[in-house]
Amino acid sequence: MRRRTCASAAGLLLAAAAGCGLTSGSPLTDDVEPGSIGRGEPLKGAQLTVTSKSFTEQLILGSIMGIAFEAAGADVIDRTGIQGSIGSREAVRKGDADAGYEYTGTAWITYLGHSKPITDPQEQWEAVKKEDAGNGLVWLPPSELDNTYALAMNQENAKKYGTKTMSDVAKLAKSDPGAVNLCVEVEFANRADGLPGMQKAYGMDVPARNITQMDTGIIYTQTDKGSCTFGEVFTTDGRIRSMNLAVMDDDRKFFPNYNAAPMINAKSLKEWPAIAEVLNPVTARLDNSVAQTLNAKVDVDGEDPHQVALDWMVEEGFVREG
Repeated sequence: MRRRTCASAAGLLLAAAAGCGLTSGSPLTDDVEPGSIGRGEPLKGAQLTVTSKSFTEQLILGSIMGIAFEAAGADVIDRTGIQGSIGSREAVRKGDADAGYEYTGTAWITYLGHSKPITDPQEQWEAVKKEDAGNGLVWLPPSELDNTYALAMNQENAKKYGTKTMSDVAKLAKSDPGAVNLCVEVEFANRADGLPGMQKAYGMDVPARNITQMDTGIIYTQTDKGSCTFGEVFTTDGRIRSMNLAVMDDDRKFFPNYNAAPMINAKSLKEWPAIAEVLNPVTARLDNSVAQTLNAKVDVDGEDPHQVALDWMVEEGFVREG
């Protein structure tokens, strides 16, 4: 199996990171052939650039997309690992990249400037697709993978307090205020779709002294230890499964839907319409369980995101190794 010779494990493919004198990414050179996707190599002759943000799940999703394109016959440039959300989106919008996986809630709230999310995930995607068409972007059908916020606790505390939903947490905060201490990120503590909005939606009144702000990784370890009764987590994070954390159900559907979907440059899709038929079956297989498993292989087991993506694509039969 041939592997990339000029990409860092973290997927940072600019010249400074890869040390290969490249300014626009590295070519993917996986030795893959069509499996259940890419038969007849409908993208043969295409030169496609794939992008992503820099966190684990995005690196994996970007690699999955690139591998799918390779199997369908395209020559692929890997520009995964762009810092921040706006950079990868702008690359696709401007045509510096052809495609990437993006989240519906991020597009609706962060990019398109809406303050109120749409509760139904399909309607959220349809609204994003319709409005973003004016920006030269096409959104292909979404996955069930929903990387949204949640509160979680360790199993010992789950048994002790018996909370299963966010409404249960609100009730506990009223009946036993000292039992509810939250560990959250700085951003979550100040976002309308984070802590302030969550407390308002659930009638939850947690005093400031019971709220501790910390970095994401520390939240998981402190929640696992029980130092935080409840920690703010992302629903697709692999550490939820590895630490066996109990996730509270968002029973009032407060948190936005952040379903991952392919975001394609409209001109690229017009030139290569087979992009849709190649990606749709792969996207349909992605859900929170798959994401947690793949993310854990990187964040818990220390594996390379691209290799994790390739192994999964082979295991699912989407591609075959040459």
